[in-house]
Amino acid sequence: MTKDKRESLEYIIKKKQIKTVFQPIISIRDGSVLGHEALSRITCESEIKNPDILFTYAIEYNKLWDLEQLCRIRALEAAFKFMIPPYNKKLFLNVNPNIMYAENFIKGFTKSYLEQYNISPSNIIFEITERNVINNMSGFRASIEHYKNQNYKIAIDDAGAGYSGLNLISDINPNYIKLDMNLIRDIDSDNLKFALVKGMVEFSKVSNTQLIAEGIETYKEMETLINLGVQYGQGYYIQKPDTEILKINKEILEIIKNLNIKKNQSKHSLISNIYIGNLCNKIEIISSKTTIPHVYEIFKKDSKCYGLCIVENEMPIGIITKEKLTLKLSGYYGFSLYQNKGISKIMDRNFLSVDYKTPVNMVSSMAMSRPDNNLYDFIVVTKDNKYIGVVTIKDLLQKTTEIEISTAKHQNPLTGLPGNIIIEQKLEQCLCNNTNYSIAYLDIDNFKAYNDVYGFENGDLIIKLLSDTLKQFVPQNQFIGHIGGDDFIVILDYIVTDEFFKKIKNMFESEVLEYYNESDIQKGYITSINRHSEIENYPLITVTCVYLDNKSQSYKNVLELTQTLAKLKKAAKQH
Repeated sequence: MTKDKRESLEYIIKKKQIKTVFQPIISIRDGSVLGHEALSRITCESEIKNPDILFTYAIEYNKLWDLEQLCRIRALEAAFKFMIPPYNKKLFLNVNPNIMYAENFIKGFTKSYLEQYNISPSNIIFEITERNVINNMSGFRASIEHYKNQNYKIAIDDAGAGYSGLNLISDINPNYIKLDMNLIRDIDSDNLKFALVKGMVEFSKVSNTQLIAEGIETYKEMETLINLGVQYGQGYYIQKPDTEILKINKEILEIIKNLNIKKNQSKHSLISNIYIGNLCNKIEIISSKTTIPHVYEIFKKDSKCYGLCIVENEMPIGIITKEKLTLKLSGYYGFSLYQNKGISKIMDRNFLSVDYKTPVNMVSSMAMSRPDNNLYDFIVVTKDNKYIGVVTIKDLLQKTTEIEISTAKHQNPLTGLPGNIIIEQKLEQCLCNNTNYSIAYLDIDNFKAYNDVYGFENGDLIIKLLSDTLKQFVPQNQFIGHIGGDDFIVILDYIVTDEFFKKIKNMFESEVLEYYNESDIQKGYITSINRHSEIENYPLITVTCVYLDNKSQSYKNVLELTQTLAKLKKAAKQH
């Protein structure tokens, strides 16, 4: 490093030539904002152009503490106006791991220090990069435990960029893992990267660790990450860093919504219509300062009490079950060892917590992916990160089984779409709600002839094709039903035009040609025997679609409505 560059480093620190920009980290399941990463930028003309190089020089010339402190203060000052209520998102701060266990940092980064910025420790995420070599692993681990006990959260940054990532993840058990942008780049076309991230997704389910994909830059990368099940994303495709906290572009939110529909994380199946919030119950909550003997007395007095949730400022920070408390207190010195200790010493901080709008089937999968010693722990349910109740594994399994039985009864086994009982209920709702609706009846033309020539297995593929086409075009929160055979129904809670169903018809009739051999396509028909045992030529498959709405006519009951649809269908077939 030249003298000029050393002077540039000292000038930047002394004159505080650093500003903070924010980049959002969002859920790529629903587009909601998890938080923002605070990124440092140099504000003056300097030989040092890149912040990464700036930190490299700071380490070389023993200025890391000064630079880190400057960046941290700038970030907190910039975040101050955004972090006050009602803003309750997370602030991701980059910290060199060798600074974290320094005495100055531990003493300085306290709850009282954050109070001047009106920021709660639960909203601070320390990002530790695996690019930095940790000089004192035992001291580092102790400092991580110290911060976790104060309700800070930990993220491993740049996972996949170095060689010690798995060891680091294993050693500190982070709340978040940020997948390095080099791992995300071109993941849609790189099979090795795809396989690595797929493995990390499975790991995240088992460990209850959330994944954040860094550096998303294209639609295809976003689509691949959503299909893999990565929970959060960050990158220029979503939003570039800015000095202000900006809203996410509506087009991006729409893309995320549509990609999730395409993945079939939709509400077309009954089980994904049931939110976990519908199952949750209140249990007694306590603070982290509640003594262990007092908790023991609570369990002793109430034999039905299976566990307690530890809550601070309305936010759950831990759980304790009767079984695990008993295990802790067993043994010769058990009781005396914890006599005057607060419950925070032994509570489980790595509990499963889900938003109340999480579908029951998704929660069931997450719960069953936990380690064996946590498999039967109750699940905490939140709304806007605030505690609203818990769900026991017993209740979850009962409801899941109940829904699956109901689904098996009322859904078509070929397409997985709701059958006649559910269809009738939805039609009744349309008539009772007195709001706008459009109802379409779709029927595949010349299907029997195709079945006779190509066989019922290919016929099933044609039915599935129409089902998939409908799922692609019909919005997530609308209804598709399978009446039976080659008949379908679509129920929308708004008025549509002919153009909506023309697109469905055109797409289906284009893709159905792939299920014919070339000679039949060239002829434009197939030959089969009709019901009178005569040879007859049948046109290639098309679809008839008729629809009605309540814009110009109202219907007294479901019978009148379905009879009208049947007449429209008959007229369309004759035409």
